[in-house]
Amino acid sequence: MDLTVNITTQQDNSILGVISGEIDAHTAPKLREQLLAIDTKSTNKAVLDLAGVGYMDSTGIGVIVAFYKSVIADGGELTLIGLSPRLKRLFDITGLSGIIHVEEEA
Repeated sequence: MDLTVNITTQQDNSILGVISGEIDAHTAPKLREQLLAIDTKSTNKAVLDLAGVGYMDSTGIGVIVAFYKSVIADGGELTLIGLSPRLKRLFDITGLSGIIHVEEEA
């Protein structure tokens, strides 16, 4: 499966990245490239919508962590939304849900 990344700047100047597909060693470089292109200095909030992500391995986790570090270094915050139970469990097991803000389903 391929990976689709759609990044837009919202009216409040926050960044929304809608990601769908599988994030693995094959597709992670594409995601990394898209996320690195974001000017994190010009926004204070970034949101990654992972509702369309069916699978993520450790390579994908590494890309998300690197983006998180970039956003935080520039004084912003990162929120992950739309995590499937499988992805939520992955972030819980790795301890990242205690570091990166994961928005729970209402």
